[in-house]
Amino acid sequence: MRHRVTAADTAIALGSGDVPVLATPRLLAWMEAATVAAARPFVGPGRTSVGTAVRVEHVRATPVGGEVEVLATVGPAEGRRLTFEVRAVDGEGQVVGSGEIQRVVVDRERFLAAFERPAGPLSTEGG
Repeated sequence: MRHRVTAADTAIALGSGDVPVLATPRLLAWMEAATVAAARPFVGPGRTSVGTAVRVEHVRATPVGGEVEVLATVGPAEGRRLTFEVRAVDGEGQVVGSGEIQRVVVDRERFLAAFERPAGPLSTEGG
């Protein structure tokens, strides 16, 4: 997946810093999107994958206008768990960030049903 950094992608815009370069939260979102795409062959009908763990280093700044290519490669599956090696490279071929993201394959309806149950009353008392 290729991306061009815009002002909306900067640390200033996302509130993660005060410099006009690619924000770490945006880089992470791009990396997660790459894992979603790479997981598709492992996700059957009625199923989806959800992110469960992230270990990423953002090692090089990319200015507005810079290009970043993000790659996600799946490793061996462990049951429903998929582990991806992720890597982002800028237009000069320099590594911007790299790491590992885990996703778990779940039944979509069952996963969403957990959020359709009525929530109990909120307590303001400690305990």
